[in-house]
Amino acid sequence: MPPQLQAAAKYVIDHPGDFGLDPIRTTARKIGVSSNALVRLAQRMGYDGYDAFRHPFRQALVTDGEDRLHQDWLSLQSSDGPFSAAQADFARNELNVVARSLRLVEPGRVKAATDLILNTQRCFVTATRASYALAYYFHYAGRMAHPGLQLVPRHMGSAADDLLDAGSGDCLLAITVRPYSAETIRTMRFAAGKGIRIILISDSDVIAPGVRPDISLQISTRSMHHFSSFSGAMAVLECLLSHLFSAGGQDALHRVEAYEKAREDTGAYWQPQKLPRLRRT
Repeated sequence: MPPQLQAAAKYVIDHPGDFGLDPIRTTARKIGVSSNALVRLAQRMGYDGYDAFRHPFRQALVTDGEDRLHQDWLSLQSSDGPFSAAQADFARNELNVVARSLRLVEPGRVKAATDLILNTQRCFVTATRASYALAYYFHYAGRMAHPGLQLVPRHMGSAADDLLDAGSGDCLLAITVRPYSAETIRTMRFAAGKGIRIILISDSDVIAPGVRPDISLQISTRSMHHFSSFSGAMAVLECLLSHLFSAGGQDALHRVEAYEKAREDTGAYWQPQKLPRLRRT
């Protein structure tokens, strides 16, 4: 290769992360070559253009390859002092919680839950106390995939208030882990009495007498502190969301775009102020 391409190739090898993140002008400046040299390097490597050449490096920055890294990084952390060792123990526990939760939920049960949500006009989502955060997020994102998702209770009342006009054509997704929420259990019993089909996400298939969900997605909640770990529950909910968006297709994509436009138009997201124009003299 010509000297400029040699320098560019060595930079890519030595700094794959920076190469994946930086714009072409920034990369060229760091190497000390022209942007055109990077384009020529991409073509020399068999790519149609610079972006295609950089794409694999950008992909490597996400989590797609984490399973191939094993857990050597945890062993290194464990040998780097007491605090790092504790961090490694906590991280290992969370990885185990997620892995066990994803292993416990059989694809058949996830498909049944997905089909039930999609085939009902309304799917009510409920949880209380710490689990409420999970329900809120699932509803926040999931309603763009399935507009029939409704978070209950809507206000400060009981979830049962919002189920008064619900029936066999609806479903309820309930989230509760040990110690189980009395409010959530009452809501599930109330829903069952009205013929509403129930999806339960919990650390056990059996949580209380008289509670018999139609579909149960069991998760692991083991933590190394005094409260349940929700990382496994969130992983399962993310899988369920992915299935809903996949089934929603273009309609779901259009709803996401509409939500994003509405948020941008109403100033929901922070934007830096435009710099004032300077009059040239």
